[in-house]
Amino acid sequence: MTTQPRYSRILLKLSGEALLGDQQYGVDPKVLAFVAEQVRGVRALGVEVGIVVGGGNIFRGLAAANATGMERATADHIGMLATVMNGLALQDGLERAGVETRVMTAIEMNEVAEPYIRRRAIRHIEKGRVVVFVAGTGNPYFTTDTAAALRAVEIGAQVMLKATKVDGVYDKDPKVHSDAVRIPSISYGRVLVDGLKVLDAAAVSLCMENDLPIVVFDLDAHENILRAVKGEEVGTIISKEGTR
Repeated sequence: MTTQPRYSRILLKLSGEALLGDQQYGVDPKVLAFVAEQVRGVRALGVEVGIVVGGGNIFRGLAAANATGMERATADHIGMLATVMNGLALQDGLERAGVETRVMTAIEMNEVAEPYIRRRAIRHIEKGRVVVFVAGTGNPYFTTDTAAALRAVEIGAQVMLKATKVDGVYDKDPKVHSDAVRIPSISYGRVLVDGLKVLDAAAVSLCMENDLPIVVFDLDAHENILRAVKGEEVGTIISKEGTR
């Protein structure tokens, strides 16, 4: 088993739902500690890390707009604020694990986080700090998956790691179809053409345009973040060729 990282700079996308753990709402401290320990291990390999965190464990803008009739832009801005809460919690967990961390937000709130400035973010990463990007892109109608793809391209990451509650991309919804089959590797084009919903189309398209591979994997499995960084066969890889 390899001990050397395949990637020297990564963007880790954490879904808000993945932070729930066994809870119905909010952030599970055990999950934070679990993630922080893995990120600490990644940093120990010399890998530079940026993280984008979602807010679905607290508030989902699109779902709220559909369910209540709330104006979509307003709902999305509330969702962005939820990601800030998650990012601050994640920063605390990482720093408890001894990982120097900065939170950078696309919506200015100087009392709690730094404003996102690309060159400053890259400088933090070059100095060995983990940067947690919050508030999505700062614009409504864009998901945090798209924000993750955007930040990954902006900081020059070599891969986008999407840690979620499923263990990869399936040919159909595994929650609905018991015969769903996980796909170890797949091309960007097939994800888009087949309408596979593991990421939104804008995120996949942005990664495709910039030849940025995406690895989708189960956050809950032991050391999956570390294994993905080392290039081991974890979850599903989405790339130009559809192969590892």
